Amino acid sequence: MLKESEIHQLAMKEVGDYLSKEGYDFLAVNSQLKKDPQFVCLKDQKLHFIVVRGFLYPDNPKKFDSQMMERVINHGIKYKATTYFAGVGFANAHDYEMTLTKNDSYAVNFDGLQIME
Repeated sequence: MLKESEIHQLAMKEVGDYLSKEGYDFLAVNSQLKKDPQFVCLKDQKLHFIVVRGFLYPDNPKKFDSQMMERVINHGIKYKATTYFAGVGFANAHDYEMTLTKNDSYAVNFDGLQIME
């Protein structure tokens, strides 16, 4: 079974690829688990804070810790940044009910950034 840190790294890769494709410029990347935000980016001359969390099926990747997000939102307000949550779900591609290991192919559940206000 994948460790929490490995799930986080997979989520960071998915979100990082998404941000690159969407034209975000990276100012800072913090890949440490639960050291928020993970990405500080610029796009259209605006600052963006992105919190990344990885989940294994059946956990819902859109669920977030509201107290933690409130802290990041307040931090973002100080810098006039827009804050987002990026939850990424992973499951064994062959059978969602099976354990996901390093050697398995996986399905990804990521619908983009959720804006936090």
